[in-house]
Amino acid sequence: MSATYAFTPAPIPTLPVAGDDTLFPIRRIYCVGRNFAEHAIEMGHDPDKEPPFFFQKNPDAIVPLGGDFPYPTASADVHHEVELVVALKSGGTDIAIEDALDCVYGYGVGLDMTRRDLQATAKKMGRPWEVAKSFEASAPCSAIHAVAEIGHPTNGALWAKVNGEVRQTGDLNQMIWKVPEMIAYLSRLFELRPGDLIFTGTPAGVGAVIAGDRIEASIEGIDAIHVNVVEPRS
Repeated sequence: MSATYAFTPAPIPTLPVAGDDTLFPIRRIYCVGRNFAEHAIEMGHDPDKEPPFFFQKNPDAIVPLGGDFPYPTASADVHHEVELVVALKSGGTDIAIEDALDCVYGYGVGLDMTRRDLQATAKKMGRPWEVAKSFEASAPCSAIHAVAEIGHPTNGALWAKVNGEVRQTGDLNQMIWKVPEMIAYLSRLFELRPGDLIFTGTPAGVGAVIAGDRIEASIEGIDAIHVNVVEPRS
């Protein structure tokens, strides 16, 4: 007997897989904070004294292949953060570091869009970050590139431009917590499963955008996205 829903369920959020017609279904989005030393410093923190910490975005915050980013309401200071995205094909709990990469389906390029003013207020008051991080369209992302295509990248330049001006530059080898370490650590806190995405942190140079701006974000050897900042949704 098929289930009867009180209303039509929303479709499962997905990202395209590069090179074919496959769709990658998204279960959860985990994000690691302050994973590049210079970014931690620019945000007023000492990167040598912190274990990794994580927050989440809603799966339907994904904007596939870039596209339009509607400037969110309730904020006057929205920032871009370019990040490597890890897509999992399997998971579990208490995953060993040496087994962690076996869980990875592929990689992409993402933007962790952030209401910085609301985040600053939340930090000051000791409150959660959801209002700053998990709003609509806050996770533009490229297609997922399978490990079979690109392997497991451990270095490669990543950058973000706004209106052609370089804002952020870094290299994947500058991440404090590497991909296997992040997966292993997360699996001690949550049961990871297929469809989970991990946004792995951003280099220094984050900055504000306004409606009318065009963001370009790229990671060498993976992909690039172009995002147009548009007026808020009516």
